Amino acid sequence: MSPIAAHLEDVLSRITRATTAAGRADGSVRLLAVSKTFGADAVREAVAVGQRAFGENYVQEALDKIEALAGETVGAEPLEWHFIGPLQSNKTRPVAEHFDWVHSVDRLKIAERLSAQRPTHLPPLQICLQVNISGEASKSGVTPDEALAVARAIAALPNLTLRGLMAIPEPEDDPARQREPFKAVRDLFDALCADGLALDTLSMGMSGDLEAAVAEGATMVRIGTAIFGARDYGAKA
Repeated sequence: MSPIAAHLEDVLSRITRATTAAGRADGSVRLLAVSKTFGADAVREAVAVGQRAFGENYVQEALDKIEALAGETVGAEPLEWHFIGPLQSNKTRPVAEHFDWVHSVDRLKIAERLSAQRPTHLPPLQICLQVNISGEASKSGVTPDEALAVARAIAALPNLTLRGLMAIPEPEDDPARQREPFKAVRDLFDALCADGLALDTLSMGMSGDLEAAVAEGATMVRIGTAIFGARDYGAKA
């Protein structure tokens, strides 16, 4: 078994244990393997043991991998590509044309461009609205107070499907305190659903806090380091 395959097995076991501990149904949490800064060969190793969904932060690096891995499948299904990094207006077209999901929509303008640029022969682009739940100046995302109005506007756009919320809380080592921002995101999600939005996705939790995120309702965890290892950003494409 390759190191990546072994790490994937460990992460999936962590997700299963966390899901069981939270009293949630088996399979209710999806794993998004964050492959940013790692090459196509690393992704192939994960695909070989059944991982299908991959998260990327950098547009050109991702496009190169998508092209290199175009023929790869898991079972009969093609790979699923999720854009999870900050998205500038001038980079929306390639994302709209080549990705399946975008988790990092942080303002209406970006959603409008993705909607206008999504090719009509493709299924709707799946969207998560990013919320700056910890109020950090360095983080993108709408404020919780802005979320309902922006979510309503995105949900009305053609060629997109608003699936839910994404958040990257301020790093915290204490497991109990890790749960606090995730609960706030879940409460916001519940409020949006109560307002009539048909949402089903909470994209939250990473290598160091996935258990806390699952305990508070995450449906998709974004795991990179625990699968692929430490990143060398100096070697990024």
